[in-house]
Formats: sequence, structure tokens, C-alpha cells
Amino acid sequence: MSPRATPDHPVPGHAVCLDLRAGVHDPDGAVRAALDAPQPRGERRFLVLDDADRLVAHQLLHERLSSYGPARVVCLAVGAPGQRILSRSLTLRPPGAGVLWLLDDSDDAALRPLVDVLATPEVFDAVLRALGDVVRGVAVPSARVLEHDLTDEARARSWRQAVEGLAGPDVPALAPTDAVPAELAVLLDESVPRSLSGHDWIPAQGRAGILLRTSEEALDDAVEGYTWVRGPAGLLSGSGRRPDLPGDIERVAGALARLRTAVAEAFAAAGGTRLTAEHRGQLHDRGIELPEMPREISRAGIVPALRDHTHDLIGRGLPLRSVAARLAALSARTAPAGSAARLARLDEICGREERNRLAAQHPFTAGGSRTVALAVTAVLAFVAGLWPVAGWALGPAVGVLSAALAHLMLRRRPNRSPDGRLDGGGSTGAAPRLLGGLVGGAGGAGLGQVLGLPLWAGAVALAVAVVAVVALALRDWTRAVDDWWARVDPESAGRVVGEIRTLVVTTAVHDWLFAEVRHHCSDGAAAVARLLRGLAATAGAYPYESESEDAYGYEGSGVKEERADAPVTGATAAWSWQDWADSAGDDAWSDVPDDPPPGAGPTAFPEPAPTPAAAPYPAPARAAGAAPPWLERRYGDGGPALVDTLVADLREGTVRILDSCWAGIERDPGNAGRLPLDDRLTELLHETRVRLERDVAASPPPGAADRGERPDAARLTGVAPDAVARLLAADDDPDRTVPLCGPEHLRLLSHDPSASRQVRFVPEAMRRGATGDDIWRGTVEDVVWTRAGRHAGILRLVPLRGDVVRIVREEGAGAS
Repeated sequence: MSPRATPDHPVPGHAVCLDLRAGVHDPDGAVRAALDAPQPRGERRFLVLDDADRLVAHQLLHERLSSYGPARVVCLAVGAPGQRILSRSLTLRPPGAGVLWLLDDSDDAALRPLVDVLATPEVFDAVLRALGDVVRGVAVPSARVLEHDLTDEARARSWRQAVEGLAGPDVPALAPTDAVPAELAVLLDESVPRSLSGHDWIPAQGRAGILLRTSEEALDDAVEGYTWVRGPAGLLSGSGRRPDLPGDIERVAGALARLRTAVAEAFAAAGGTRLTAEHRGQLHDRGIELPEMPREISRAGIVPALRDHTHDLIGRGLPLRSVAARLAALSARTAPAGSAARLARLDEICGREERNRLAAQHPFTAGGSRTVALAVTAVLAFVAGLWPVAGWALGPAVGVLSAALAHLMLRRRPNRSPDGRLDGGGSTGAAPRLLGGLVGGAGGAGLGQVLGLPLWAGAVALAVAVVAVVALALRDWTRAVDDWWARVDPESAGRVVGEIRTLVVTTAVHDWLFAEVRHHCSDGAAAVARLLRGLAATAGAYPYESESEDAYGYEGSGVKEERADAPVTGATAAWSWQDWADSAGDDAWSDVPDDPPPGAGPTAFPEPAPTPAAAPYPAPARAAGAAPPWLERRYGDGGPALVDTLVADLREGTVRILDSCWAGIERDPGNAGRLPLDDRLTELLHETRVRLERDVAASPPPGAADRGERPDAARLTGVAPDAVARLLAADDDPDRTVPLCGPEHLRLLSHDPSASRQVRFVPEAMRRGATGDDIWRGTVEDVVWTRAGRHAGILRLVPLRGDVVRIVREEGAGAS
């Protein structure tokens, strides 16, 4: 039995064990502790160890166990070998109580596994029912028990790996924050919720709206003027009002600078991390209008979303420290820095360099290479001069036309205001064109005089030359205007205005409107991260103190692989239950009277040797001793599902611990992150470790529903349950069990083997899973399937002769 199954440390659901044997310094205190021990509602089970010769003397102690309502009591009466009669009071009568008389004077090392078996609630109830069918409710037990457990090394190793799997190693503070619930995802990016997509954040009648509209109108005027100027009308048309591209661009730059200043003032005015009514008024004065908080984004939904996200991360198998790192990263990303922090981004969008670039005066150059312009004009003038006689005038005239168009480009250059206030200067190559025209025209006229071409040929050549000069001039003009516009790039102001508008909306949503919600999310995530880091530190510091079978005082830890139906060896195996019929011969008990005189009690016989003083049961024995002959132990090195099962139990328990903190996190995240959870996690670790020692964690944690998914015992221990199935086969063989008495006690037992009762028990974990179907087909139907435990076997309850058990009816015997 685990040393934890005491009134001070009861195993949940098990019978409360208390020891009233000689050597207990305070039997009344033991009873009080047993009564105070928590038990399931409506179920009060007590497993009492008492000296066989003190049952009547302890009548009042036994009665007190039922003083607060019905209780069921199974008493293990430990008697010395010389005791021949058992006296019991009416208190220990069926159906609420029964007595098992241990006649072999078992020591604590042998008693502990028996108590562990009997304390199991299912076995306890089955034994008590069987004692109700036995004469006078007293029987001598005979047992055969198989124990499936882990080696000490396997238990310590699996526990260490489970704790490491729960806590995990230290991880960097920055961790990914992907796959978060929708309620949190809207706080991580800079998107605008759909419900706010139609809101007018910068009204046109406000200060910022007017500046925004002014910038856009000035840019529209500049783009419209550029579109007109770059065409033929921009060069050739002299009628109407010409666009003032430099003035429009100047207005764009000025409006952009004023818009930037207004937005910066708004960011600075409401630059705190929490929005107040005063801030709303200041933003309204600067032309930024905030709506009411949308219903789908509220502080009330943040902590539930954090809870679901935390559960999801833990459920995905992430260690506590990894979950804490992700929550810390979530806290950092959702923490509002205030709109003043957006000023740096505003400078990146619309800094001084951008404004200076727009205000700069860029020169206008047209015509390309001057050498090429000279050559092209010379060729065209040469072609025009081929007209006989008239070519002397027409050839140079083409050169003059080309130079005149170049001069017109210079006068109507787009970087010059009509009033001359703004002028970036420029050059168009008029002189090279004039020179090339004169030279080429003279050459063409001389050749035309020699060739004597007809008039139509000269006229065609002139037309081609004139059209080519005009077309090339228009091409050079358009290219030059486009090149100048690209260098000025006023349209970049449109992108800047759009980015400023987007920045204002993003800031309004996430830094002003969502500020309170982001604070709540950041503080809540930081609080949970602190709690998880604290839990991980507590788990890492938890000491593992093995409470393995060494505490039972067994000698050695080898694995017994003998068959369950093999002959039992040892001091008590030299005889058989079939010898009952021959046990009436002369032996040491032949002088026992058939009917003891009335009033005779245990004091009518010699007192047994006093029991050595010992610590209150069941403190561990370090005295070495052999394992009981009725117990077969099988050690495993841990199955493939053991560590994962332990980690899953610890994670589920951690989630339950955190569940008690969410309300506090909702109210006050700052203080909730400092809640002391060390004791609760230590209790979880302790409870999981006790289950690891008690039944290799085959039973689910207290309060957790067993969903049928828990691995079977074979996958937890690494030990196959075939020996248990053989032991519980349908054939009823009394020799399978080992009596807890010696051959010299046979005369005290009933001579009717059919009067005995039998309880077969197996933990449920041994038959579930893939290994549990075929091997159990030959098992009897009356097997008691226990919810927890590492023991399986048979308890046979053999009645005593009617004259051996004496019922003491008089009351008033005190407790000693």
C-alpha cells in the first residue's frame, strides 16, 4: 500500500485506513483523523487494523466511526499464533461491518499490499458483501495477488521526462503568434474591422479633411495640366489660359506639408496609450472623427479568447514555457504604444526630403543630343533644298522651322509659370538645328540645281521635310515633358496622401479606438505568461521522492515470471485446503473446547507476546523482509504510452488550475499574473506522482472523466496481462490461493469448503485497449473490475468454526 493512503493523505475514493493496534500512541486521534478524512458523498468506508484480542476493548472506537451516519467497516484483526478464540462486539457485525482474522501474525511488510487491495472501493464492497454471507461475519483470508508495477529506475525516468515535457526548456522571448482566435487576430494586424470600413474618419468639413481635399485638388490640377501640356496643344496652341504646372506642384507641396503638420499635431495631442473624452475632443477639433466601439470588438471577449488560445496551445502539446513565450509575444504585439509612436512612420511617409523634392525646380531639356539634332535637321533641309532654284530658299527655311520649334519649346517649357515667378530653366537645342538647317539646305539646293528634278519631286521632298520636322519636334516635346514630370514626380504626392489617410485610420482604430481592448489583451496575455512561467519553474523544482515498493520492506526487486497457476512454494505451501477433512486429528489445538464457557473472553487465554512499538500505520518499514508468498510481482520498464499519459494528465491539471484564474485576469490582469499557484501545482504533481506509484497512472485524475481513451496497463507498464487472465480462469481451484494462516490453524476453520466465499478483482486498465479482448474470454463473469489499482487476483474468505468466534453483547467496554 502506498504510504499516502492514510487519514492524513487519503487516496481519493479509497477506504480510509486507520491503525488501532498496540503501539499507537493516540487511538482517539487516529479515529478523529479518519472521520475528518474526505470521502465521496454518501460513501463512508473505513479499513481498520486492530489486534485480534482488543476488538471488544475498542468497541467505542469502532462505534465512533458510524457516529455521523452509516459507515461500512472492514476490520483486519491481527492475532498472535497462540490465540484460539476471537471475541468481537456487536458493532462489527454484518451487513455494515465484517472481520478478517489474520492468524499468521503478519508483519507490516506483508500487511501493506493486502491493505492496498482491500482499500480499493470495489474490492472493499465485494469483501464486505462476502463477509455478510459468512457465519458471524468473520473469515480467514486466503489470497493470490499479482502486482504489475514499474522498476524504480523506470518510474523515476518516466516522471522526469513527464515533468520536462510539461515545463519544457527555456525558449526565446520572441515567439510566433500565428493561429490566434479571431477576437485577438484583429488586434495583431492593422486591418480595419468590416463594421468600421464605411466610417468617414476624416470628414471633408474638418481641418484635416480640408487639407486633404486641398492636396488632392492641387494634385488633380497638376495632373490635368500635365496631360494637356504634353500634347500638341501644349507646344503649338497659343490661345486660352495655359496651365501653371509649377504653381500646381507648389500648391501640392504646401498642402502636403500642412496636412502632415495637422496629422502630427493630432498624433501628439492624443499620444497617450489610453483614449479619454478630452482626447476625442482634441481629435474632433483637428478634423478626425472617431466612431463608437463596434459590438464585435469588446473587452469582454478578450479573456475568453485568451483562455481558448492558451488551451489550444497547451492542447497541441506545447510545453508551458513555449506557451508562455507565445503569450509574451502576443502581449508585446498587442500593447498599444500610443499615437505619438506613429510620428516616426509619418516622417517616413512624408518627411522633409519628400517635401523638398516636390518644391525643387528641375530644368527642362528637349531635343536629345545636340549633334544628332544638327545632323537630322541638316538631312531634312538637304531634302527640302533639292527643289531646283526654289531649293536655295526652301532648304534653309526648313532649318529655320526646326530652330523656331525648338525655341517655342523653350518658351513654353512646363517648368516655367506663365508669370515667370517659378522657372527651372532649360535648353532645347535651337542653335544646332539652325546651323544644321542652313548647311543642309545649301547642299541640297546645289545638288538640286545639277540634277534638275521635276517640280512634283521637289514639292514632295519639301512636304516630307516639313512634316518630319514638325513630327520630330512634337515627339521631342512630349518626351521632354514626360521626362521632366517623371523627375518631379508630383503623383508620388497622391501615394503620400493615401498613406497618410491609411495611417490616420490605422492609428484611429488601433491606437485610439482599440486602446483599452489592446491594453486588456496585452495585460491578460502577460499575466498568463507569468503564471505559466511560474508553474514551469515550480514543476522543474519539484523533487521526486520515490515511494516505491522498497517502502514495503521487500527483499530484492527481481521480477517473478512464474505462472499464476504454478504450485505455491514457501512455509505455508506444504499442505492443501483439501486437508480440512483430515485436520481433526491430534494437533496442538485438540484441547480447544467446542463451546467455551459463557463470559470467557480473550483474557481467558494466555496473553500473546506484546507487539513491538511502531509508528502509526502505515509508515514505511526499512526493515528488510521477504515478499508475502501470496504476492507475485512483475516489474516493467515502462510502456510506450506512459510518459505521454503522465504529460497529458499534468497538462489537463494545469488547465484546471488556470481555469480558476481567468476571472481574476478579467478583473485585474496586473495582479492576477502574480497569483500564488505553486501550492496547487505541487498538489497536482503530488497527486500525479501518487497515481504513478499506486497504479502506474492507469486511473484517471480525480474529477476527470474517463473517456475510454486512456491506455491500458500493458501500454503503461510494459507488462502483459496474460498471467492475470490465467489466474482468473473460470475453474475454481482453492490451491490457487495462499492462506494467511499456518497448518496449525486448520482446526479453527470451517470443515465445509462450500461455505467459503471468493472475490476476484482486476483493475479496469488491465482489460481495456487492444490487448484486452481475447485473453479475457475465459474469465469468470463475477470478476470485480476496479477503477484503479495495480493489483489483480483472488481473495478467498474461509469461515471459522462457530465455537471459535464469540460475540460479546454487553456494552460499556472502554477504549484503551
